Amino acid sequence: RDYKVTGVQTCALPISMNLPNLLTLSRIPLMVIVVALLHPWNGHPLPWAWTIALVMFLFGALTDWLDGWLARKMGQVSDFGKFMDALVDKIFTMGTFVSLLALGIVGLWALFPILLILAREFLITGLRLVAAAQGKTLAAEKAGKVKTVMQITSICLFLAHGAIEHDLSKLKSWSGLSDWADIINQSAQISLIFACLLTVYSGCNYLVKYWSVFTGSES
Repeated sequence: RDYKVTGVQTCALPISMNLPNLLTLSRIPLMVIVVALLHPWNGHPLPWAWTIALVMFLFGALTDWLDGWLARKMGQVSDFGKFMDALVDKIFTMGTFVSLLALGIVGLWALFPILLILAREFLITGLRLVAAAQGKTLAAEKAGKVKTVMQITSICLFLAHGAIEHDLSKLKSWSGLSDWADIINQSAQISLIFACLLTVYSGCNYLVKYWSVFTGSES
C-alpha cells in the first residue's frame, strides 16, 4: 500500500552563516584569546603576549566595521546580523573590560564606571529581546556606535600601556617609551570615564526613543 505524506514542508535554516555573520561571531573567540594572553601564567605574562593581545583586539575591532560593510556590499543584510552585531559588540567590549578589572590591570576605581556600562548594556539588550519577541529589530543608533568606539579606544589604550611596559620596554631602541607609557595610561583612564558617560547617555536616549516597545504602545 502506498502512503502519501502530506502537510510536511521543508524549510531553510533561518540563519545564514555567511561571511559577514561569521566575522561578527568571530569577535567572541577573539575576546577569549585576548583574555587568555593577558593571564599571567606562572605569575608572569607570556613573552610578547600583551603586544599580540593588542593586535588581536584591534583586528576584532576592525571586524566590527568590516562585517557591516561586507553585508551591505554583498547584499546580505539581515535581522540576525543586525541583532548579533550589537550583541557581540557588548560581549566583546564588556568581556574584555571585566577581565581587565579581574586581572588587576585596571584599578578598583574603574569598578563603578564598568558596572554602569555593564548595566546599560544588559538593559538595552533586554529591550532588543523584547522587541524581537514583538517581531521588531532595533538597529544601532549613532550615539551607540560612538560609545562603542570610545569603549574600544579605552581598551586599546590599556593594552598599549601594558604592551609598552611588558614587551617594548625590553628593546634598547624603545627605552624612551616610559614617558609615553604614563601618558597612554592616563589617556586610557580618561577615555574610560568618557566611555561611561557616553554609554549612559546613549542608553537613556535609546530608552526614550523605544519606550513604546516596553509599554507595548505605538505612541
